[in-house]
Amino acid sequence: MLKNYLLTAWRNLIHNRVYSVINIAGLTLGLTCVMLIVLYVKDEVSYDRFHKGVENICRVTVGINDPSVGMRKFGITGFLQGPRFTANIPGIKSFTRVRNGHVDVQTRDGVQSLAYLRVDSNFFSVFSFPLLSGDARMALAAPGAVVLSEDAARRQFGTLDAVGKVIYLKGDSGFEPHAVTAVAKRVPQNSSISFDMVTRLVQPKGTETNPMNWFSFFLTTYVVVEPHADRKAIGPEMGKVYRKDAGDMIVQMEKQYKTEDKTTFALQPFTAMHLGKDVSQEALEKASNPIYSYILSGIAAFILLIAAINFVNLTVARSLKRAKEIGVRKVLGGERRQLMIQFLGEAFLLCLVAFVSSILLVQLVLPLFNALSNKALSLSYLLDARLVMVYIGLFFLTGLLAGFYPALVISGFNPVRALYSRQTLGGRSWLRKSLVVVQFGLASFLIIGTVVIFSQFRYLTTEKLGYDDSGLVLVNKDGLTRQEVKVLREELMKDPGIAGVAPKDEWYSFNAGSINGDSGIAFANVAVDEYFLPLLKIPVVAGRNFSRQYPSDTASSVIVNETFVKKAGWVRPIGEMVACNGKKCTVIGVVKDYHFDGLGKMIDPELFSEGALNDYGMVYIKLRPGPSAAALQHIEKVFKTLFPMNPYAYTFKDEENLQLFAAEAKWKQIILFGAILTIFISCIGLFGLSVLAAEQRTKEIGIRKVLGASVMSVVHILSVDFLLLVGIALLLAVPAAWYEASKWLEDYPYRIGLNGWIFAGAGLVVVGIALVTVSFQAVRAGRANPVKSLRVE
Repeated sequence: MLKNYLLTAWRNLIHNRVYSVINIAGLTLGLTCVMLIVLYVKDEVSYDRFHKGVENICRVTVGINDPSVGMRKFGITGFLQGPRFTANIPGIKSFTRVRNGHVDVQTRDGVQSLAYLRVDSNFFSVFSFPLLSGDARMALAAPGAVVLSEDAARRQFGTLDAVGKVIYLKGDSGFEPHAVTAVAKRVPQNSSISFDMVTRLVQPKGTETNPMNWFSFFLTTYVVVEPHADRKAIGPEMGKVYRKDAGDMIVQMEKQYKTEDKTTFALQPFTAMHLGKDVSQEALEKASNPIYSYILSGIAAFILLIAAINFVNLTVARSLKRAKEIGVRKVLGGERRQLMIQFLGEAFLLCLVAFVSSILLVQLVLPLFNALSNKALSLSYLLDARLVMVYIGLFFLTGLLAGFYPALVISGFNPVRALYSRQTLGGRSWLRKSLVVVQFGLASFLIIGTVVIFSQFRYLTTEKLGYDDSGLVLVNKDGLTRQEVKVLREELMKDPGIAGVAPKDEWYSFNAGSINGDSGIAFANVAVDEYFLPLLKIPVVAGRNFSRQYPSDTASSVIVNETFVKKAGWVRPIGEMVACNGKKCTVIGVVKDYHFDGLGKMIDPELFSEGALNDYGMVYIKLRPGPSAAALQHIEKVFKTLFPMNPYAYTFKDEENLQLFAAEAKWKQIILFGAILTIFISCIGLFGLSVLAAEQRTKEIGIRKVLGASVMSVVHILSVDFLLLVGIALLLAVPAAWYEASKWLEDYPYRIGLNGWIFAGAGLVVVGIALVTVSFQAVRAGRANPVKSLRVE
């Protein structure tokens, strides 16, 4: 009997090739999307779970009250939090601190800059990064010890046998020798912590006794908690330790900055960092937004649901053509249960073909998906035992979803009515129409979402930023003095392709808005010289720029932006006094607000000083319009001549600005592909239904043509019902898409408006595609010979 079921199912699929291809193609695409999304989500949720005892590792977070925006949570701390909390809170067993950075390394080919971590000596005991050679417990015991990744070892020494070799790192007194004590295996791709090199964190003398270090945040502190400790209760305990230890300093700073200290501490599970949204992700290189996983999962569910709707619609609609087969089987004693098994078997056979096809398709498109999602996924991920069970469950779910209702409908046909060709679907046509509405509603929703994402991305990347970033070259140079800037500018300006040179350095400060102000202001403290604002064409809207005519500018003058003026509540900002770099400074100018960090962030209060007390860390070089190769070669030559012991690298500011929205660019493409797949599957289903409608109305069309009906009137008759359903789908999709788009845009401080053209344009696209799909078969039916249409069977 089973063999008969399979044979009948196979013959039915072969006999109805068009419908079989439509169903298999739809299910294959749906299953392929689901498999790819499952791989992506699995990778996202697996971050950092390879460490032993990871369930007991947490990151210390700090909540700081910013008067301008309220409480903000950060994943960075200072030297004191780790040792003080561990010593005073029973629930914390141990701690390790991690500080990211770059270090200059002397090699045979010159000087290179490597990403490295400075950590406590127990780093490799807390985290399970496997070592290819060396002892994890003793690798960082000596202050000058260095652990290299296997890739860094190969680059530096050409071999993994690097233990005992010497590497030269730049320190305060030049390049100093350090011994390599271990080589670490390549860090897994799903790790929040990555490194080329690890060295011992050296804590300066006096930091343990200086309470000011409670207010300095520049590294990440991880703690290992007791398995049964109440982590929520540990947060308030950390706050008590902080206020007890830094009480006098807290009172002093509250008086100085005229604001109440509301600092809080908490623990964030290590495995929650990658997808965490409540804590600033600036300290993590591989942070991700969980909304991307939700979006992808939604797209996969949409596509699979649409493919299943195609199957149900086409199978139920085609059921009238199999009515006599059902009638004969029932007359010969066939039971409804047996008929249901047969039709479910056909559905599962079709799903099996689609499932095998989807596995092959995943293998083909995986490199493209990896490029779009910035992942390194492989098909071997599917061999995970739990994932295998998920896919087996997905196979049976798809088979039941696609086949159960059609089997239930077809097996319930009345044998007498079926044999006399009087069987009708009755009210089930409403279900079929409803499924078409759902199908195109989902497709319309995705198309509107794609248009919104495209529009927002275009706005973020083309809107004027308030300064000129064209031809602007950025070169890092830490510790650049004012005298070195003078010499560098003279040498660089010898090339006619260079229009100007200006230095810059930036850090974040918290000070009173004015000497007599009542509220504090957090602001970006920017060290520049008199060439910076003209070079970037940032307009001064009040007062003046820095000038050599005023020697006091280098010591006690500052310029602020418009946002600083608003936050400080100044009416006449010129002449106001501010506390800057530990001294009183006078405001001599106000610059127009500009988006230096792109449109993805709100404009912060900004204060410019000439940096007399500070060195610079970045050089801005403006190129003249035209070919830039010669100027870039000149810049490189000058830097390597003046600073031979520093690594040289440059970037273009306009490219850096585009990189700020690299994630949006990739997700724009992913959503576009999802929308295309959705509308494609919807259209092949609509095409199948239009073919079936034309077949069922063949005689009617023949009679109409004999009576003089034109091809266009036939097209209208066959198309109007489908277009009406598409119109209803749009009416339902537009409000839902508007709501979700509004929620998504709330994450952007500067965003487009949701005007009617977005929805009207998306609606025209959907209706146009549906019209083309239906009209193709309608025109064909309208041009058919009516004599053939009216022939009796």
